[in-house]
Amino acid sequence: MTLSALQLPAELWLQVFSFLSWRDKLSVRCTCSHFKHLLDKSRPLWRGFSIVLRHFSRYNQPFWRSLAQRNVGSVAVRSGKRKHLKHLSTWLPALGALRLDDWRDGGVDELKLFHQLQHLSITSCYTPLKSLDFLLPLSHQLTQLSICNVQLTCPASHLVATISQLTRLTSLLLHHDGSLSVPTLSGVLTHLTELKRLSWTMITYRTLSHDFFSPAHLTGGDGGLQLSDLQLLNYDAMVTQEVLQPLSRLRSLSVFHLYSVPGPTCHLQTWLTMLPHLRSLNVHGGHPLAAYADFLPSSLVSLTLCVDMQPEDLQVVSERAPHMEHLHLEPWSSSSSLVRLLPQLFPHLRTLRIRHNHVSDEDFLQLQQLQHLDTLEVLDSYYRPDPSDPSWVVYEPSPRLLRLTSDLHRLTDHRVRVLTSSHRDLLTCHCV
Repeated sequence: MTLSALQLPAELWLQVFSFLSWRDKLSVRCTCSHFKHLLDKSRPLWRGFSIVLRHFSRYNQPFWRSLAQRNVGSVAVRSGKRKHLKHLSTWLPALGALRLDDWRDGGVDELKLFHQLQHLSITSCYTPLKSLDFLLPLSHQLTQLSICNVQLTCPASHLVATISQLTRLTSLLLHHDGSLSVPTLSGVLTHLTELKRLSWTMITYRTLSHDFFSPAHLTGGDGGLQLSDLQLLNYDAMVTQEVLQPLSRLRSLSVFHLYSVPGPTCHLQTWLTMLPHLRSLNVHGGHPLAAYADFLPSSLVSLTLCVDMQPEDLQVVSERAPHMEHLHLEPWSSSSSLVRLLPQLFPHLRTLRIRHNHVSDEDFLQLQQLQHLDTLEVLDSYYRPDPSDPSWVVYEPSPRLLRLTSDLHRLTDHRVRVLTSSHRDLLTCHCV
């Protein structure tokens, strides 16, 4: 005797639904009213769910009611206006994370309606923001703030004074086109005592002053900053060891160089000398790996290299950082001669990100020798079906990649998970 779907316990269905992706949950929700009711009423199934909203006139009350029932906590609003925030606050007053993409009004005063908002991202807005005063009502609740590709016509002193009042911030991201001139970051960092992560555009700096990160009288003893993660965009600034003394707690450093053709001085040598306990390093552009490989700290467990490198450089990396667990390689030249070295040089790898198009089948499958590997991400999961037509590109795994993935699964008894596309957080900045 068989049971219909309606006769099975709701707890059983909810357990099944918990294994589905967001897209699959939405698809199942459309199959029948019974599943729609089960899914919408179970808030734990939607924990972490994010949604993009645009064209607000298309959304009816049942749509808003379904979002409220799921207790959606993360929303991106595209091409929105202030009236849309009022509507959003009516249905989702407890919203915890909000991204405003291509904001169309000159102010955002309606943010004060969201009393539990902690993560705010404003990006790609070409309507100038003349003031940041709309952030002040959120000063006691915001923990993460991202401002990227936004026209800020307010004075730098106003920006510094406003951000300095957001004393609960643990993460601050400010990316701009170079029109904003803030002489030092010490005026901001000394007030944001809980800040752990900072991402800042460096295009306006040529030499970092001795008090760039912290006033001179606070650089020693317990005056060091709490920063553990630092990202520097468009970096090409001279730096001394004295400047970096306040960064003793830094554990992750990302440097996106301004120029692909480097200058005479490799600034990374100074950074790495002053950060002996660094655990994660990301380098994009700048000098070849050979210029700073000998300065890598032995504490490194995560490394991203989008630079010019040679096989012998990876040998140095292996010797300097023997406990590497996470590696992302995108050499400027072909990676075909590098991938075959990885099992011998980095036997402790757990995650690996590479491009595969110019890697032989044999070298690709040799990755099975990485006994601790659990995730392999293939960054170039596209192919050209017709060699005579290079403009025809199919953005999905090629038959060859599918075959290689299947073979690697078989050889590793499905221990290794192979990813062919990245799923970024809805609220993250796409500059990095």
